[in-house]
Amino acid sequence: MSKKKIGFIGTGVMGKGIISHLLADGHLVYVFNRTKEKTLPLIDKGAVWGGSPSSMAKECSVIFTMVGFPTDVEEVYLGPRGLLENGQSGSVFVDLTTSTPTLAKEIAEKAALKNITVLDAPVSGGDIGAKNGTLSIMIGGDEKAFQTILPIFQLFGQNIVYHGPAGLGQHVKMSNQIVIASTMIGVCESLVYAKEAGLDLDRVLKSISNGAAGSWSLSNLAPRMIKEDYDPGFYVRHFIKDLKIALTEAERMDMTLPGLALAHSLYEDIALQGHDKNGTQALITHW
Repeated sequence: MSKKKIGFIGTGVMGKGIISHLLADGHLVYVFNRTKEKTLPLIDKGAVWGGSPSSMAKECSVIFTMVGFPTDVEEVYLGPRGLLENGQSGSVFVDLTTSTPTLAKEIAEKAALKNITVLDAPVSGGDIGAKNGTLSIMIGGDEKAFQTILPIFQLFGQNIVYHGPAGLGQHVKMSNQIVIASTMIGVCESLVYAKEAGLDLDRVLKSISNGAAGSWSLSNLAPRMIKEDYDPGFYVRHFIKDLKIALTEAERMDMTLPGLALAHSLYEDIALQGHDKNGTQALITHW
């Protein structure tokens, strides 16, 4: 595809991995982060400091955002210095943040009034997936815009699925997080049980990771748990945010999800113990 001028807002744990793939493919990438220092390694690789969301919206017709919380998404898109207020007609913006389906739909509708398209495209795969370009990407929004952006998605994603109108990408991400929430409890309890039984934990993982118990969390996060490596591939505080969104959406649909509720409670507990900025594998500390 022809090389583009692409904006990227949010250069955190996953954002920096994604941006590296865009740069490697020869695109001119403008970057912005609230803490400019976090963008310096990317600028050293060839990225350009974007200055602000508003200035980037005037410069780039394709912009990706990957920020922390729905309030941040709202500020970046709907604020007076945000993307919609300052964006060019015909632009396509893509929100990679895990946010609420309701907000995704609202932003898409307001963007359409200005002839701007916004896709909600949350991702899964953590820092490893971002670094390796193997993220799962779940897309909601205009299908024509999705097809236009697909070659860019393919630079950092491996499992890329379009699900329908705005907000549906976020609903799929909630389904994803619900699976992970209960799975993480199982991974932790499995390791605790194996340790109490006097087993070699590395050998246990070798035995169970490729069988019926196999999962991404078991293969990628259990080894970090064993090493007591709690560096974030995905922050506890962000996972709590995701689980709360899922619980709220479930309540709205008159559903009860006890596994999700338990996981949310356990993660809240370890956050209070000081693990809010650690990776989700820090759940093992509960035991």
